[in-house]
Amino acid sequence: MGIHVIKMPDIGEGIAEVELVMWHVKVGDAVTEDMILADVMTDKATIEIPSPVHGTVAMLGGAAGQVMAVGADLIHIEVEGAGNLKPQSAAAAAPVQAAAPAPAPAAPPVAPAAAPAVDKPAAVPAAAKSAAAPAAAATAASTRVAREAGERPLASPAVRKRAWDMGVELQFVHGSGPAGRILHSDLDSYVARGVQDAPSAGPGGYRENHTEQTIPLIGLRRKIAQKMQESKRRIPHFSYVEEIDVTELESLRARMNEQWGKERGKLTVLPLLARALVVALRQFPQMNARFDDDAGVVTQYGAVHLGVATQTDAGLMVSVMRHAEALDLWSCATEIGRLADAARTGKATRDELSGSTITISSLGALGGIVTTPVINHPEVAIIGVNKIVERPMVRQGGLVVRKMMNLSSSFDHRVVDGMHAAQFVQAIRALLECPAMLFVE
Repeated sequence: MGIHVIKMPDIGEGIAEVELVMWHVKVGDAVTEDMILADVMTDKATIEIPSPVHGTVAMLGGAAGQVMAVGADLIHIEVEGAGNLKPQSAAAAAPVQAAAPAPAPAAPPVAPAAAPAVDKPAAVPAAAKSAAAPAAAATAASTRVAREAGERPLASPAVRKRAWDMGVELQFVHGSGPAGRILHSDLDSYVARGVQDAPSAGPGGYRENHTEQTIPLIGLRRKIAQKMQESKRRIPHFSYVEEIDVTELESLRARMNEQWGKERGKLTVLPLLARALVVALRQFPQMNARFDDDAGVVTQYGAVHLGVATQTDAGLMVSVMRHAEALDLWSCATEIGRLADAARTGKATRDELSGSTITISSLGALGGIVTTPVINHPEVAIIGVNKIVERPMVRQGGLVVRKMMNLSSSFDHRVVDGMHAAQFVQAIRALLECPAMLFVE
């Protein structure tokens, strides 16, 4: 038997270090060739690291959230044959195969959990359910789990809710899942032993909650935090909000969907907004720009590479629809849908997540009345879309119900004056309120 060492690969583009986002294996797991071992993240994309060999995981070279240098030991795999561990490193490799992992030169060996499937609750005997009542608890200190102060027990939301309903403090429950994750079966065992130290609940189950959670920012969430901080630190934002009557726009959209929806797909408001933005940028090219504030240079683009902010389970990502100026409504709708799916499933490429020249941010039905969107650095403008609501409006001296939508837009005040920002938004408004103008060349 030998040890095959997989090092952090050189991903290119001059990247010297990457963040280890997630392990898909743990120490002792059998792996096969091409099996995904870990996810790592650069400044632009998440990369999957596959295994080049068959074998058994002997050591993990870092923990989720750790920044590792290119060339550092990522993982040691025990394989048939000699492996690729150099002879001079054999002494250091010996402890890796021992039952208790020893520190490796690159990083301390750890075994973070891969995301397990949530186990289903086992049936709880009536006697156990009775024992789970908050008032009927006996303490057994010898069987408690010792956790450090502030350490959060690992458990799925379903397990946490069930523990809450049972009056069980997860702080004292032993977890038998990966990395000590607490499973439903662990709750059953805990209750069956009569190990309970929760204060009695008040009427209706109310009781004081003194739990605290420490949640590290890792992976995409860390990148989002850094990006937003950089944007707010470097860009003096100002926002401009305008309400728009989209009654005629919505009527046109309904007619188009009725006539062509089945064969071409249903249109949302977003492709129409993208079209209005493209047309308005012909008058205001300074908005379709990127500002290199280190060099003091603003670059205006003829191509509209439209960023579309997309919410995913991992966090906010900006997918880039390239050459929006060359797309018709249905091509635009198809591309927006494709990019959103790629972002949500983690299949978006580096090019699909970078290079935007102006961005649209929309929360859809959750859009609220007003937002203050953060500019996607190094761009100079972002258009925030709020929800469409019916409101009473005065038109020609009469009260009528109209469909209204606010645009909440932010601009870089270093290169965009307030008057130009207002004129730009008013140009978009004029196009959306008279949608036939979207198609007049």
